[in-house]
Formats: sequence, C-alpha cells, structure tokens
Amino acid sequence: MKRKTLLWIVLLGAVAAVAGGYYLLAGTGGGTASVYVDGELYATYDLSAAVIPYEVTVATERGYNTIRVSHGAIEVAEADCEGQDCVRQGQISDGLLPIVCLPHRLVIEIDD
Repeated sequence: MKRKTLLWIVLLGAVAAVAGGYYLLAGTGGGTASVYVDGELYATYDLSAAVIPYEVTVATERGYNTIRVSHGAIEVAEADCEGQDCVRQGQISDGLLPIVCLPHRLVIEIDD
C-alpha cells in the first residue's frame, strides 16, 4: 500500500513539475496584443518591443479607455465606464483571458 502511494506522489509531482516548467517558459511575456473595438481590429502592439511603458487612449462615441503597454504585458489603466471591470482586471501577459470593456465594446487579446 505504501509503495502505491509513493508512486502516485512521485507521478503527480512529475506532472506538476512539467506543467510548472511549461507555464514559466510559455508565459514569459511578449507576443502581440490586439485591440478590437466593435469587433474590428483597432491596433496591434508588440509587447516584447515595449522597453519603456507607454499609454494609448482609445476614444469612441461611447467613452474612452487608456491602455498601458509595457514589456510583456498590457492593461487598461483608466476608463470612463461605470463598472471599471476592465481597469480592475489588471495586466495580462498571456493569451489565457482577454481584457473586455463591455460598455465601450473593447477587447484586448494577446496572441503568443
């Protein structure tokens, strides 16, 4: 019984180590961030080339979002929508979850 338990612990530890290594190597930042407004491509930003952080304001008839682009990450720094969910989401550096501002119909995705 102890041998089976030890085997499972070693096996799960190896799987966790491989998954952690993949996450560290694949999630190093970089890639390209695509900004969409009303479902149409507004702009793309090379996150690996952003040595100095900079901000871009996307203004539409619905309001504005100020996007902060930094090395390997992107975020909505400021918005004039009520919920502020896009601002509270913070930085993203991988393609797992996009930043979405529903009132302004803005979506930011990272393509690794």
